[in-house]
Amino acid sequence: MNQDLAVVTTPSASVTGRRRDGGGSEFRGIRYATGARFTRPTDIALEGDVSALEFGAICPQVPGFLEQTLGLDASSMSEDCFYLNVYVPEDASASSSLPVLFWIHGGAYTNGAGSLDWYHGSSLAKRNTVVVSINYRLGILGFLGEENYGTEDMMSALRWTHENISFFGGNPNNVTIFGESAGGSAVVSLLAAADADHLFHKAWAMSPSIGQLRTRDRAMEVQKEVFAEAAVTTRDELAALSLDRLLEVQTALLTRPAREFDWFAPAASCNSIASDLLAKASSDARPFVIGTNKDENKLWAAFNPSAATVTQQDWLQHTTMIFQGNASAAQAAYEQHRAGESPHFLISAVDTDVAFRARAWSLADERCSLSHPTWMYWFTWATPAFGGILGSCHALDIPFAFDNLDAPGGEMFTGTDPERLPLAQRFADEIAHFATHAHPTWEMYNTATRPTLRLDSEISLLQDPEGALRELFTTK
Repeated sequence: MNQDLAVVTTPSASVTGRRRDGGGSEFRGIRYATGARFTRPTDIALEGDVSALEFGAICPQVPGFLEQTLGLDASSMSEDCFYLNVYVPEDASASSSLPVLFWIHGGAYTNGAGSLDWYHGSSLAKRNTVVVSINYRLGILGFLGEENYGTEDMMSALRWTHENISFFGGNPNNVTIFGESAGGSAVVSLLAAADADHLFHKAWAMSPSIGQLRTRDRAMEVQKEVFAEAAVTTRDELAALSLDRLLEVQTALLTRPAREFDWFAPAASCNSIASDLLAKASSDARPFVIGTNKDENKLWAAFNPSAATVTQQDWLQHTTMIFQGNASAAQAAYEQHRAGESPHFLISAVDTDVAFRARAWSLADERCSLSHPTWMYWFTWATPAFGGILGSCHALDIPFAFDNLDAPGGEMFTGTDPERLPLAQRFADEIAHFATHAHPTWEMYNTATRPTLRLDSEISLLQDPEGALRELFTTK
């Protein structure tokens, strides 16, 4: 046999992947389901001779700046995108029973793929884990109206993992789902999905875009807008349109204002997701880690051409809109905690906390009130890239979590300073430790002292970091 190839055998299949120069193997582009447009996925068995040498097709999309920077291959798009990838450490076998890390990519539910370079699972696999990354349907194709097809795809891939991962060295009874941004909120939604209850055992949400999660009413409202934009009156008429036309309709909607950018996302009361989605996620007793980045919104604010025209008056008006009668206290608190920031970036700081941090605090607090194991971290390392204007922006933590700082596009966002390396090692170590032991190494979150691991050049455990900002959201 070719020494560069790795073969996993099951009672019904032979799967051929590649050995990695640095140790371990990877199996790319394994089909987990089939599915026609606007139908739920059909699980498929792992059978026959399976070539897992190349990544599978990704869901059709209009790649954004970040996806293009991260090397998304737009030439490999297809509605038939039901593929996953498996990364295993050296000497893994069917008897290894290693913890499984199941990655759900972000991209606002309209972009991305599990095959992006930053998500390569080899470094995490070297920590004695088996890593699975998946594609799922996006946008109109994945989240139209009352059907959470994209979420159904995630659950189909989880069922594939439950049935087959032991042959690759993983333990189907020790699966941790983790994801960032939309992937992080997908993790939260899966905590509220009854059909996924037995398919994973722990969850880790990185910068979850919880505000994107929709009610059924909102999902149906968006479907009406889709129909109107497409000039159709039924789902069957919509299904008959060309893929290019569907993407045109999707793009048209995405340019319209929506405070939560919730055009396409999982919806409560649809398929198996509970109507009280966040309450169900809060009441789920499985171990859960949640974290945010200090400057999430700087990813978008930093390159906003209107930044130079934002005035002090704009800052005052924004805080009044958000905090109303408590606006003066909010202005003082943010000006103290974000000293030296311009009005534009002060607004960005508030928007970061509104969209990400306040929702993470709320979910963690609610889980703690029910005595469910929860941990919180805060990623504050600021990149020197682009003259330092991005701070610790949204998505910056991904190459640290995967310990993939040398992946294509990594240095563009993180720079080259050697101080990055210990942080990446620690972050990835924590994720692997959680997958292995059902807890990270720092103190569990509680509502008395709110211990939070700060991930920066110096890693430390803080007690209620920036509590004055947190309190603004409890007194609104």
